[in-house]
Amino acid sequence: MTDQRQTGTDLSPRDILAALALLSRLPLGTAPAAGAGVVWAYPLAGAVLGALAALLASAALAFGLPPSLAALLALAGLVAMTGALHEDGLADVADGFWGGWTRARRLEIMRDSRIGTYGVVALALSLAVRWQALALILAQGHHWPALIAAAALSRAAMPAVMAALPHARSDGLSRHVGRPSRGRALAAAGAAALVALPCLGVGGTLGALLLTGLVTLAAGLVARNRIGGQTGDVLGATQQACEVALLCALAA
Repeated sequence: MTDQRQTGTDLSPRDILAALALLSRLPLGTAPAAGAGVVWAYPLAGAVLGALAALLASAALAFGLPPSLAALLALAGLVAMTGALHEDGLADVADGFWGGWTRARRLEIMRDSRIGTYGVVALALSLAVRWQALALILAQGHHWPALIAAAALSRAAMPAVMAALPHARSDGLSRHVGRPSRGRALAAAGAAALVALPCLGVGGTLGALLLTGLVTLAAGLVARNRIGGQTGDVLGATQQACEVALLCALAA
């Protein structure tokens, strides 16, 4: 079966609503369908989620909570707003990639709704590192730009993997959305850069883009080696890996 790519050049503001409807559990009412054409707006949807998490953290600090607890609330807010969509992908990928010996077995494990040891460890480490990094960022007073930039840039990684790798299975969320053109993936990177620029400055944005690109490349190479392509779980795991790396870099 040949992958059908979205090759149109129209970029509609309605795509942002469609991206939010796909990547979050926010009560948006009736939203447009989220096909491959809307992937350019993934970073903008991420920026909205990052801003909401930053608002939650600011409210926690205003009520006198220490940075560690404010960071925990912001992280919990992000997980709740996305319905743990990306965390679920991270756990499934960890279980499948390192729990199976063949491509077919790995895909089978990834489809299983139960979580295994690799998945538990991956989730625990991801949440712990993000919490600690956010606590350090909050203590420095830079959580608004950090959360917005990290959320936007990490979601620009998903269209890149979607465009670069074929579908690893004949069904699933990624197959349903479709494969975007490389132009759409580049548009997503551009949107993420525009979001990051006022948050991080020119030097910080270039460094963050480089870091995101390296993590995305590594995730794509591992996925190609393990299952021959990408799935929705791979996209979620890639987003999580990029967000962890970005928050650690921004905390430093």
